[in-house]
Amino acid sequence: MNERITSVQVLDDGVELTLVELCRASRAPEEQVRLWVLEGVLTPRGAAPEEWRFAATALRRARRARTLTHDLEINTPGVALALDLMDEIETLRASLRRAGL
Repeated sequence: MNERITSVQVLDDGVELTLVELCRASRAPEEQVRLWVLEGVLTPRGAAPEEWRFAATALRRARRARTLTHDLEINTPGVALALDLMDEIETLRASLRRAGL
């Protein structure tokens, strides 16, 4: 039997990650993260990469972006579109749950 072990890290909403920390936690190369920022996939606080701070919620998005890029070979604009659509679906599902549907 082939078992896959993954690590789970829960981050407080107030936690911010540097570029290096986000790269390490998402297993994405720095250059790829920089491209995601340019394309709007991730939105850091700060003017320059050395100053960038990412909200804890960016880690989930970066991990999804890495999966789309690495496993499915989707280009950066496609990743941005796919993630925006996934966010919209999650928002609609949450609205339906709140409405009891």
